[in-house]
Amino acid sequence: MSQLPPLVSDVAFTPTVKEIQGRKGSRSAYERAAWAREISPDLAGFIAAQTSFFLATANAAGQPYIQHRGGPAGFLHMLGPTTLGFADFSGNRQYISAGNLADNPKAFLFLIDYTHRQRVKIWGEARLIDDRPDLVAQLMPQGYKARGEAAVLFEVAAWNANCPQHIPQRFEAADVTAAIAVREARIAELEAELATSRAQGATG
Repeated sequence: MSQLPPLVSDVAFTPTVKEIQGRKGSRSAYERAAWAREISPDLAGFIAAQTSFFLATANAAGQPYIQHRGGPAGFLHMLGPTTLGFADFSGNRQYISAGNLADNPKAFLFLIDYTHRQRVKIWGEARLIDDRPDLVAQLMPQGYKARGEAAVLFEVAAWNANCPQHIPQRFEAADVTAAIAVREARIAELEAELATSRAQGATG
């Protein structure tokens, strides 16, 4: 009997994971999980709207590390159907992610949108490129006050979007400020209308 080809989801669902799923009764639900490798238009739009994400790496010994990356919307670029890239901004100069990627290219991106309660998990391999100033310049957000030290290219192996369960709803400060400004403008408009109405009543 010919063996079935590996699924894209096998990047996360190892034989051990599948065995646990079988014991816990969830394997049938994930047996043909609709995961993808190529970046869909919906995922591209989601990525373009994000102002932060988490990058997970591990060193040669398997010790994990997670680093937050932030920037203006669109700082994580789609460079191809399975390729993402971003500028590595100068920071605390610990270079843990850089060192991990030099020893172990396996990497993971975790993107979460608290406003819309959505999250996306992306598995793949990443490499840090520090000898291509042209590429760094291409990936730098225009007008953003940061210095790009290097470029990080991420080759997608698989991605999956989770359900919104247990994601707390939070809002960006800029969105809250804009909403308050609209409300205050409307209040001022209504107060002006009321004052005009009272003045007309007094003279009538």
